[in-house]
Formats: sequence, structure tokens, C-alpha cells
Amino acid sequence: MYDVSLEQNRESAGPAGCGPLLATDTPDGKPLRQQVFEHVRATGRAARTDVTRAIGISAGSATTLTADLIGAGLLREVEGLPRETGRGRPPVALEVVPEARHVIGLKLSDETHSAVLTDFAGGILADATLPTPPGRKTLDGLLEEIDTLMDLVLKEAGKELSEISAVGIGMSGIIDHHTGTISWSPLMTTPDLDLRHAFVARFGVPVHVDNDTNVLSLAELWFGAGRSIPDFAVVTIENGVGMGLVLDNRLFRGARGMGLELGHTKVQLDGALCRCGQRGCLEAYLADYALAREAATALHRNPRSPQSPTAMLDALFAQAKSGNEAARTIFRRAGRYLSVGLSNVIQLFDPGLIILSGERMEYDYLYSKEVLAEMQKLTLSDGRTPCKVEVHAWGGMIWARGATALALEAVTDAALGEARA
Repeated sequence: MYDVSLEQNRESAGPAGCGPLLATDTPDGKPLRQQVFEHVRATGRAARTDVTRAIGISAGSATTLTADLIGAGLLREVEGLPRETGRGRPPVALEVVPEARHVIGLKLSDETHSAVLTDFAGGILADATLPTPPGRKTLDGLLEEIDTLMDLVLKEAGKELSEISAVGIGMSGIIDHHTGTISWSPLMTTPDLDLRHAFVARFGVPVHVDNDTNVLSLAELWFGAGRSIPDFAVVTIENGVGMGLVLDNRLFRGARGMGLELGHTKVQLDGALCRCGQRGCLEAYLADYALAREAATALHRNPRSPQSPTAMLDALFAQAKSGNEAARTIFRRAGRYLSVGLSNVIQLFDPGLIILSGERMEYDYLYSKEVLAEMQKLTLSDGRTPCKVEVHAWGGMIWARGATALALEAVTDAALGEARA
């Protein structure tokens, strides 16, 4: 049977620090200086002897590399490690200089925009949320909303925009991370929008854009359950259905940076209409708008009424819990389609863990024993250790924190380049 655990609105109680705790196995590893820095940040504090063991370098190399990083203002020495005996000075540890850099992470969504401002060590200095203005956005309109949100979080932190080294943005849709282009998003009025160029022109700050499920996967990799797991998948069910994949402690995006659109994989030829314009997508059977269509019929309500999909689904869930068979059938049907999607993820990638996340995880029909049993039945799993499944009903702020990881990755690469120079 598949192992399922439910964790509601929490952050990992694991080790201090932030970032992956495991090194990658790929031969084209990062420069030693960067490995040293990232090990210290991941552990929170580390002695030089810990660095030598973790990275497999000599004591002399560790001394030289850490001296460079201290000279560049990226690491500092602190007396924070316990003595092994009662004599002598406490061992000197290394830690990241938090104030060396600051980043902002933004999660842009249909209902709420969220922002988090962190220091270089990943510590949260401020956060902010704003309700999303109704309607689809033009590029200028989206930048106005971003401006308002960033101003709010900057004031909360007592910072100026000039103190921000980079901004990370996660939003739904097909996003080309390498170019910063919104190829398509349900938030926007038109496709193929160059958000990176427009953002930099307006704010003068580097920006890094990605699909929102990718940034949630980064949140798990940097701050959550994925820190010590080399391979895992994140599947989200909210306004759409998304997927993020971490392989060998690295986010996988595909050859063109736009892979893993699980919500737009086809589960029914000529099936239900998806908001992408095609038919038979998994999302068309699982997302908010898809279930709301079914709910209007089951609850005998006008599907064109001004009631929000969330309110409609809450009413449907209450009816299902009270015994309404039509409402239960809708959730059971959605759960079966989810089983198909999850079994395909396991069959293709064989992850050690699948994390189910998003606001719709409050509907326990979507991860019932029947759903997971169906997932196992559809998977060729004989003789293999079953995939572990966890449900993380994260709030919106963790998505924004994942966007800070997107920015921190880029800022770290830039900072280590400066240190090398």
C-alpha cells in the first residue's frame, strides 16, 4: 500500500539553514567555492572541518576558499559551535552574512498575490498579500499590481528597491524560464509576453520568472521535505493542475524550460473543454473551474452566477460530507482522474516521493484510500518499493518563498562570480 501522510500548513522542522542538503551526483558540479558557500548556507553554520568532510577537499583548500568568501563579505566567522571538552575557546563556525544580499519572491495568482522578502541566508524579513484585481491582465496592468505588492513588502521590511539584488516570480501557465517570457497564462489577456524585459525596464532589478509549481518545488527543495530527498515530484491542484520535478537535487524543466505540464496531458480524447482551448486535459477534470462546472449542476445553481468557484466547491464539499450522492460522485470521478495522472508520473519518473499540494487538498476525497489504491493498480509496481505520498496543504505564502529561492539561486551564481573576480 502507498504510504500517505498529511501535513497541514507547516514548514519543515528539519535542520537550520536553507537549500538542498545533498550534493548532486552529476560530473559537471559547481565550482568548489560555490560548493563551500552552499554547504554553509544549507547547514546554517559549519566548521571548516565539516566543510572538508562534506565536500571532500583538503584543510588547506577549505581555509583558502573560506578566506576568499569572508573577504568578499559573503561568509563570516562566529563562535557558535559547542565545545567537545570544557577547555579552550569554542570552535569557530562559518555562516552566511545575511545582509550581503536581499531578494523578493512573488506568487501571482487568480485570487491573491503574495510577496516575501528574504536575506541572503533565506531568512524572512517581511511578507505581504493583496487580493488580485478581477479580470485578465495586460502586461502593463500586471506590472502595476507587482509595483503595489513590492512597495508593500519593502515598506514592511524597511528596505528600498535599490537594496534588492533580484526578484523571483512564480505564476500559472506556460512560462519560459530561460527568456522570462509568458508563453501563455490564464492570468493574461494575450500570449507571448516578455515579462523579463518589461520588468527590468520599469524597476531596474533583475527578475527570474517560472511556472508557479516549479517555484513551489523549489520551496520544498530549499525549505521543506525535499531538502534531503534527491528525487521527488510536486503535484498541485488549485485553479489549474501543475507539476514540478526534482531529479538529483535539481529542478527539471525540460529541453526548452517548459516541460512537465501535467494538467495539459490528455486523459480523454475529445473530452471536457480545458481553459487552454484544447479538450480532454487532466486539468479539465480536476481544477477549480472544472469542478465548479459540475457543482453547478449537482447543486441546481446557475453556472453563470457571480458565485466564485471556491464558494461553489466549498458548498459541494459540504454536500458530499452530508451524504449528497451527486456531490460525492463528482469528487470520486475527479479522484479517479487524479489516480491516472499520478500513476503516469510514477511510471515515467519513479520518484521517491510525490507531494500533493494546493488549496484543493482540503477536499480529502482527492487523496482517499480509494484514489491511492487506484493509482497503485494503474502502476506497474510489482517488486518495487511503493512511492511515498504526502499531502502538504501549504498556504499561498510558501509559493512566494519558493520564488525567493529562484532569485537566491541566480544571486548566488552572480555573487560567487564576483568573489572569483
